[in-house]
Amino acid sequence: MSLLELKNVSKIYGELHALDDVSLAVEKGEWLAIMGPSGSGKSTMMNIIGCMDKPSKGEVLLDGVDIAKENAKNLTNIRRDKIGLIFQQFHLVNYLNALENVMLAQYYHSIPDEKEALEALERVGLLDRAKHLPSQLSGGEQQRVCVARALINHPEIILADEPTGNLDDSNEETVVELFRVLHEEGTTLIVVTHDPEVADVAQRKIVLRNGRIAKQTVNANFTGHIRFEV
Repeated sequence: MSLLELKNVSKIYGELHALDDVSLAVEKGEWLAIMGPSGSGKSTMMNIIGCMDKPSKGEVLLDGVDIAKENAKNLTNIRRDKIGLIFQQFHLVNYLNALENVMLAQYYHSIPDEKEALEALERVGLLDRAKHLPSQLSGGEQQRVCVARALINHPEIILADEPTGNLDDSNEETVVELFRVLHEEGTTLIVVTHDPEVADVAQRKIVLRNGRIAKQTVNANFTGHIRFEV
């Protein structure tokens, strides 16, 4: 059984089909990239997978449970327990340092554990920046705090929305390398991106157009390493 499965999923706003009868399966431990132009349905799909919205039609099975039928409270609990979210805009609390931002995710999940949060920051190479505020961190460092925050509750899926959109090439490589390590450890990654270089390092890529899957490719040369053109 797939870890995540969308079956004939549609999201309809009046006459607009933001998603139109989409079916997709994601296996446990897979690294999937989702691409498409603005308005193609990427954000809608992310919101539904991330339990932030519900489809108008269809089933969304996560670990065999149809989350499309769950109420708002249950969706919040599922998102908290099973999904780690990474955003383009970071969404760090400005008056909390890096360590506290990571521990905040623990607070909503269980009990904050400073030692575990420090270990998460060390994992992304930021142990020496634990006491720094977001304003004292570079964009790449802030995104790595977001990765640590997403990992702290050991989610089944990491869902990243344009995680390298605000980063330069060097920091983009750093974040993608973190994804490669997570993938090797068995983490399921779903990355929404406009960047073909980021999408091309994933195991599998789908392209959305007009709310449908227009193209799907498997990376036969998958290594997880990003290579930039010089």
